[in-house]
Amino acid sequence: MFLNYNDGMTKSSEHRVKSQSFSLAAKVKDYMLLIKFTLSFTVVFSCVICYLLAPKVVEYDWYMILLLFLAGMLITGSANAINQAVEKDTDAMMKRTSKRPVANGNMSQNEAYTFALIAGLVGVGMMWYYFNFSSALVSAFSLFLYAFIYTPLKKINSIAVLIGALPGALPCLIGWVAGNDDFALGGWVLFGMQFLWQFPHFWAIAWVAHADYTKAGFKLLPADKGPTKFTAIQTIMYSFLMIPIGMVPYFIGLTGITSLWIVLVCNLFMVFQSARLYKEMDVKAARRVMFSSYIYLPIVLLAMLADKINH
Repeated sequence: MFLNYNDGMTKSSEHRVKSQSFSLAAKVKDYMLLIKFTLSFTVVFSCVICYLLAPKVVEYDWYMILLLFLAGMLITGSANAINQAVEKDTDAMMKRTSKRPVANGNMSQNEAYTFALIAGLVGVGMMWYYFNFSSALVSAFSLFLYAFIYTPLKKINSIAVLIGALPGALPCLIGWVAGNDDFALGGWVLFGMQFLWQFPHFWAIAWVAHADYTKAGFKLLPADKGPTKFTAIQTIMYSFLMIPIGMVPYFIGLTGITSLWIVLVCNLFMVFQSARLYKEMDVKAARRVMFSSYIYLPIVLLAMLADKINH
């Protein structure tokens, strides 16, 4: 009797521990979805690389890099949390977003807003305290633009893509300003490169997810009739515009000749994939543009950083 009782208590304790572990793991998963971890990581990656590209940053200070990464994740996570709280109902309608924690009921809107407020304040505060006021100001502006202008505008007009491209590219400028403490030409060039990149990138995503976006009432393609030749032409046009601005870092002495050729090849590849989209006009071609854009960004940024080190 005594042994059975202890055995029961042990099993009960083990069950309780497992339940708590499962609950904690589920909550962590929810927060990873709330901040859109993969997207946030990509955004912060570009911020960190542009910080390291700043001329005044002459060596790797891993402590400062880590602080910039954490601050960036908090700010980006804050913007994404607000986005999901605002779009709770529309996220629930779409297959690709229905598992997000606010949309599926795992997390309340108030919890998402509370997290967003704390994360945003801490992230911007870190930028101010550890880096400079200018980078904190641009960070706060980027968060506001994404959460309170771009997010509601998506259901009103396709100009939302243009507006959304601003906070999407500002991490490059934020990284530069954090490292150089100025708004010099180099920072704006990096901003411009990521700004133009977002149009073929995002229109490819909107093409692939057109049915879902239409169901939710989002207007994110340049043509009202959905995926059309006009959308494909716009994608080609912005891919072409990426070519000249991709050359500027070399001509202003920010990077060397090696990265100039790498960036040029990557830009021509984006034009090629966009041209295939115009020719084939299907989801498969749009998906190629989308994945090409995912590959493009890390290759270009890392090539430029490597060339700055060797230059």
